[in-house]
Amino acid sequence: MILFPTQYSTLSSSALARFIAEQYGMAPLNCRLLLRNVSDTYELTDPAGVRSIFKVYRTDHRSYAEIEEEVTLLVRLRAYGLSVSAPLPDRSGAFIQAFQAAEGVRHGVLFTYAAGENVYDLSDAQLRALGREMAGFHAVPAPESTCRLAYTEETTLFGPLERIKPAFEGYEEGYTYLSETAAAVSERLRRWNTAQFSFGYCQFDFLPKNFHFAGDTVTFFDFDFAGKGFQVLDLTTFFVYFFFHEAHGKITREEGDRQFTVFLNAYREVRPLTDEEIAAIPYLFPMFWLFYLGFQYDNRGDCTHSLFNARFLRDRVEAVKRFRAMYWNE
Repeated sequence: MILFPTQYSTLSSSALARFIAEQYGMAPLNCRLLLRNVSDTYELTDPAGVRSIFKVYRTDHRSYAEIEEEVTLLVRLRAYGLSVSAPLPDRSGAFIQAFQAAEGVRHGVLFTYAAGENVYDLSDAQLRALGREMAGFHAVPAPESTCRLAYTEETTLFGPLERIKPAFEGYEEGYTYLSETAAAVSERLRRWNTAQFSFGYCQFDFLPKNFHFAGDTVTFFDFDFAGKGFQVLDLTTFFVYFFFHEAHGKITREEGDRQFTVFLNAYREVRPLTDEEIAAIPYLFPMFWLFYLGFQYDNRGDCTHSLFNARFLRDRVEAVKRFRAMYWNE
């Protein structure tokens, strides 16, 4: 019987446990699938209770070269003393494994486990630790060339808008509003002296789901979307956390502003920001929001099909309206 064409398979947890134990020279492992989404994430536990993470990338999401660059970045961050979930080499020194899956070759990487857990109500000490660690990440030199996506107006605003337009059939006013918002961001970028903005690697998803705290020590993980851009975009993505925390009634606007200032001051102890970079933080929100809306639309056949519907689009537009009303001076 001919193997039927497949677009997204799931590798066996038990088979991976055996493969990784052999390939990395580890004791027998327990392996369980944690998340099947943008990539597949497995948690491994050895007999001593030591955990690690194995990530299997989707072939149509990340090329070998892109994965290799992510690995190189994380190894570099570790070498500079940053607290990140780092890739681990196998017995031969290789970081990237290849698997002949039903849809083609998929690649996987073993990572150290980020100590601690997600924290969604951050203390001042944790906010300061986060600010200093993010600034440390931004201070690490980036290579001149990269095969990863660059975060520009085209890739974060106008490209996604063009791709998602068919989804707004019957809700043209929502699409018009997003288009007007993107144009407003573009106009502000023309007004600012962006030549003075720090440019380099961005993680581009600095929300609490992507870092763990053990006490007041933070560890970053999931650099799947790391790419070059204005590094203030990472401060914007963390600012989004306060927006949603306030929107869900977890904190007041005043407390959210105070907490972000604690984080921002700690960041500036390590790495300076221009006044315009600080002013830009809330206005760059649509670059983050529209980029991921475009990603969700592009991947609705694989990992976002349960989310992407008419209500989802309206909620996304309403979030932009609420954000602008709260944080934009207009």
